[in-house]
Amino acid sequence: MAADEEEIAELRRLCRHVRTSIINTVADARAGHTGGSLSEVEILVALYFRIMQIDPSRPEWKDRDRFILSKGHASPGYYCTLARRGYFGEERLAEFDAVDSMLQGHPCMRKTPGVDMSTGSLGQGLSAGIGMILGRNRLAMQFHVYVLMGDGELQEGQVWEAAMFAGSHKLAGLIAIIDYNRVQLSGTVPGTLDLEPLADKWKAFGWQVFECDGHDVGQVVATLEEARRKSAAGPAIVIAHTTKGKGVSFMEGKYQWHGRSPNEEERRLALAEIELPAT
Repeated sequence: MAADEEEIAELRRLCRHVRTSIINTVADARAGHTGGSLSEVEILVALYFRIMQIDPSRPEWKDRDRFILSKGHASPGYYCTLARRGYFGEERLAEFDAVDSMLQGHPCMRKTPGVDMSTGSLGQGLSAGIGMILGRNRLAMQFHVYVLMGDGELQEGQVWEAAMFAGSHKLAGLIAIIDYNRVQLSGTVPGTLDLEPLADKWKAFGWQVFECDGHDVGQVVATLEEARRKSAAGPAIVIAHTTKGKGVSFMEGKYQWHGRSPNEEERRLALAEIELPAT
């Protein structure tokens, strides 16, 4: 059933909350990848609060849908979403990137409730997702696997080997998502190694391709729901058109905010722009 206006309004509120948490988390830690965490917010909120079959009280539930953050450096956005969803208390976000913290700079499945796969080395998440689907099939299970990739990591050859394998074997239940913000570590994606024509490339590898405005959470939900349905026939990919640093004007579209955290004045300005309403 399609999400109604009230549900979409709640998802938008959650997105503002997660963005606020991201800014505070990276500012407190004086570390973290801010830009890519802000660009993935609507995708993560749609997945964790609407799309995925999960139970935060049972993070090891065997029939749960699985999620892999292939762009593992964008862990602040991931952790802030997991905390808001109830996998652990939001006060734990203050421990981000500290020595021996359960919230490491890159996600660790052995430390953090709700993390299904440890990630950090770019280009490997889709392969891990394929492994989960193959294991699921051998066990005659039915869960779905979602893999969120950055556009910069699509410059890695392993991604395309994985794409070829999944398409060739028509792996049902696998849904990949691209956070297509067109900015990477030290410049733009087109200026570094252009990905276009991106949709045509995935189609050529045998994937069902969907596109959406990655910051219109209603559109993200509708697109992910369609991709989930269509994934019964084989792998599906959602190209979500996003903006690096979304929600904070002085961060938007700037590669300098790929791996930088805000100072106190920048934190104040960022939070004022996000304007989180009282909960």
